[in-house]
Amino acid sequence: MKTRDLSPSKLLLRLVRSKSFYSLSSLIQFGLDATILSIASIFASYARFIYQRHQDPWGATWDSVWRVIPIVILVQAIVGYVVGIYRRRWRYGSFDEVRGLITTSVLTSIVLLFLRFFDHAQNPFPRSVIVMGGFGGLFLIAANRYLWRLLREQLRRPTEQTATKILVYGAGEGGIQMVNTLLRNPSSPYLPVGFLDDNPSTHRLSISGVPVIGGRESLAEARGKTGATTLLIAIPSADSSLINDISSRAQKLGMDIKIVPPVQNLNERPLNSSDIRDLTDEDLLGRRKIHTDLQQISDYIVNRRVLVTGAGGSIGSELCRQLARFNPAELIMLDRDESALHEVQLSIHGRALLDTPQTVLADLRDEATINHIFETRKPEVVFHAAALKHLPLLERYPLEAYQTNVLGTATLLQAAENVNVQVFVNISTDKAANPISILGYSKRIAERLTAHFGHNSTTGKYISVRFGNVLGSRGSVLMSFRDQIDKGGPVTVTHRGVTRYFMTIFEAVQLVIQAGAIGGSGEVLVLDMGEPVSIYDVATQLVRNSQKPVAIEIVGLRSGEKVHEELFGTGEVDTRPEHPLISHVPVSAISRDVLIPTPQDPRTFMIQIVES
Repeated sequence: MKTRDLSPSKLLLRLVRSKSFYSLSSLIQFGLDATILSIASIFASYARFIYQRHQDPWGATWDSVWRVIPIVILVQAIVGYVVGIYRRRWRYGSFDEVRGLITTSVLTSIVLLFLRFFDHAQNPFPRSVIVMGGFGGLFLIAANRYLWRLLREQLRRPTEQTATKILVYGAGEGGIQMVNTLLRNPSSPYLPVGFLDDNPSTHRLSISGVPVIGGRESLAEARGKTGATTLLIAIPSADSSLINDISSRAQKLGMDIKIVPPVQNLNERPLNSSDIRDLTDEDLLGRRKIHTDLQQISDYIVNRRVLVTGAGGSIGSELCRQLARFNPAELIMLDRDESALHEVQLSIHGRALLDTPQTVLADLRDEATINHIFETRKPEVVFHAAALKHLPLLERYPLEAYQTNVLGTATLLQAAENVNVQVFVNISTDKAANPISILGYSKRIAERLTAHFGHNSTTGKYISVRFGNVLGSRGSVLMSFRDQIDKGGPVTVTHRGVTRYFMTIFEAVQLVIQAGAIGGSGEVLVLDMGEPVSIYDVATQLVRNSQKPVAIEIVGLRSGEKVHEELFGTGEVDTRPEHPLISHVPVSAISRDVLIPTPQDPRTFMIQIVES
């Protein structure tokens, strides 16, 4: 093997021929370093002779140094090129470059000490000068780079004339990342002028020139001192209670409120200025950090054929988006709404021609079509999110609920069993716990049908996942309230004391996918929804946030509606052996054989099945 010639002459020749060396910045940088090293060597020599009380220290200095300086510059050039400080290997003034400078200084001193042994002149240059000059030169070169970087960053900062002054709540990693990003962008719309953090150890610190003024209780003081008009909540892991408290304090001071996304939305990437957005109702109601076992999920999703029913719905579409990240062999999106299929495909791929096998237009009620799809596509994992779910409408049309939520689920389960599906996840609802509504009865039957297949299947796992209201889903109370507020009100609340569980779509789907990995066949897995939320308080908060004179009107409970929803039915015990936010509940099974196509009284028929 041919060895590389790393002799000083060859290295010097490579340096001289290097394009990066001949760039203006590299030339200036090397020239400054050479000048600094020369000055450091002169003063080190002068200091030595002063210490020795030499009669003519300046004369002795010139006698010993004039021959040394060219050698110092030459060695610095060669070593600096090898290490990389003159090839723009690191960002100017960075800690990486400082490490390179230290390496260069040490190696240069070692080389010069080695060369000193071959200096047989009458007055050889002192070894102490090499050491003192090396350390002095290193300090001055590093200081030069730091001052230049400081000046450059100051010039790049946004100005008060072009940017809005903001206070940043959170002096942790997320807040520091965001502040550094904003300060390095002269066109940034925001100028950080102060930090707030509840950790007393951070108080009185200055981070990137931005002071930590105090905790959240110091918000009014910080606003008055800095003139900031906007508060940025820069804690990606902040929960809803913290966000509510901080935003309430800021609102009282007339400040605009901005926020960074929850940590799960960042996908482990650093924050940047484009992440800053307005505060949403979802932020105020639910922002928990969900821990998922990616290895468990990958084991049953990666390289598998995955089918999602109701793929165009709120839950189904988010399922498709998250599942796509795990690289399934095929993602089959089934829905009876062509427009919804178009939207979900567009959200995943950025285009939606609807001309690929990925999208399937079909209705669960069509048993022949469903069987054909399963026989030809042979899915290995199924997420069943298709359902009729609007409670008041289903109270009026119970047969529709029965045909879709019950018979449709039964058809899907049988089709899955016929092709040996490995994992089947049925999406249920908290209305199935001690049901009193048509929606609750139909979904409870679906849970028990799924349990039957789970207990009897020898090839696959069949589970149900139960959770409450999903923030931002179509037809959710939040969407209704927002629409009413936009139209000038009134905002209608069924009962002043009514409470509901809330969860973001992203959070719910993460737990659903995790549940598919850890659930036992035949189980119902119940997602932890946090504490129930007063719907009247939600309405009040939305009206307050809108800053519109909208009234809130109590209209009374609707048929089939509970004051307080339940996650667990009578006799169900909350046990969490696998995940802190997922409970495992056994459920009694019922066979598909008890179903009939068109019962004369669907409500009574479903009640009888549930109570059997």
